[in-house]
Amino acid sequence: MARSGPSRSRRATQPLQPSQSQRSRPARDDEDDESNEEEVGEENEENDLDGDLRQDRGESEVSRKANDLVRLALSTEHKRAALRRDEINKKVLGSNTRSFTAVLEQAQMILRKTFGMELVELRSRAGLEQEDNANADGEERTGLKKKAAAAGSKTYILRSVLSATIIEQAGLTDADILEEEAVDMPEGDDDEEVYRTYGSIISWSHSDQLQAIGILYTILALILVNGKALDDLALRAYLKKLRLPQNASVNFTTISTHKSLSIDSYLTQLIRQGYLDRHRVGDNAQKKRGRAAQTQGEEGAAYEWRWGTRAQSEVGELGVARFVAEFMIERMMEEEAEDSEEEGDERAAKKRAEENRKKVEAMMKAIQRESNGTLSDVK
Repeated sequence: MARSGPSRSRRATQPLQPSQSQRSRPARDDEDDESNEEEVGEENEENDLDGDLRQDRGESEVSRKANDLVRLALSTEHKRAALRRDEINKKVLGSNTRSFTAVLEQAQMILRKTFGMELVELRSRAGLEQEDNANADGEERTGLKKKAAAAGSKTYILRSVLSATIIEQAGLTDADILEEEAVDMPEGDDDEEVYRTYGSIISWSHSDQLQAIGILYTILALILVNGKALDDLALRAYLKKLRLPQNASVNFTTISTHKSLSIDSYLTQLIRQGYLDRHRVGDNAQKKRGRAAQTQGEEGAAYEWRWGTRAQSEVGELGVARFVAEFMIERMMEEEAEDSEEEGDERAAKKRAEENRKKVEAMMKAIQRESNGTLSDVK
């Protein structure tokens, strides 16, 4: 007797139904995939966080070293010494010397924004001599001279980035400042020199050594107008005319470590600071540098004085030449104004100002001729 139910043919064509365990396996696989994706996402977030932390630590390390470099530069500049690259590596960078560029860039930002200064690499002495020789040969005027490849000396100084207008305004006398300085002025001691107050934002009497700087700029000007090289005996003769014989003293303010120095000691200090350079000339010249000798001893050896690399980068030949020209013409115009009866006439004042400008230009051209070449700006 045949059993009821679907026939064999119907059973053969009917699709097989998955079991319960088979139906739950894809669901578990989806859950595993989702959990794996979540784990991968969490790992990526952790990696990003670690990267951010490492970047933050790197940036903070650069900032710290940049601040250290700023402090080192200010301390070195206070002594008027040049900051050497190996000293930066030793005291600031340590073993991570490859971060020098990043640290220097951030230190420059701090110096410019906070102190109005920047670190400048001094030119090498060999590069400056190469450029001077090329100018003396006239190659620059004929267009044949290529720019001298003056390699850096890996020594740095601080130089102001303030505009000339700001410095000029800061040097003007203000009545209120002058009154406050007079009140704060200590009573002079018989043993101490009382320095003059100027009533300006820039405190000339305390922040700078006026007498020493005045002598330095005078020497730089004398070297410049004598063909950029001055014989030692000629320099001594000039200083004697200025009442600065060999036994004279150069006085400093109370902030200096020395109350005074002899002329020879001061010249030696200027060599050490890089403002002046002393060469041995003549037969068997060895370009010997060092202490300033009082005479041309040492078996008749002759010496000459030139600008040092610091003077080239801090002052510049154009700056000294313009200072000399304006100083000379200003004195001449003051004498003429005292003798003139038209001093109060506005038209006459404009005429004198125009004459003053033309005379300064003529004086600049004369200084350039005497320097035996072009006048370079700060390098």
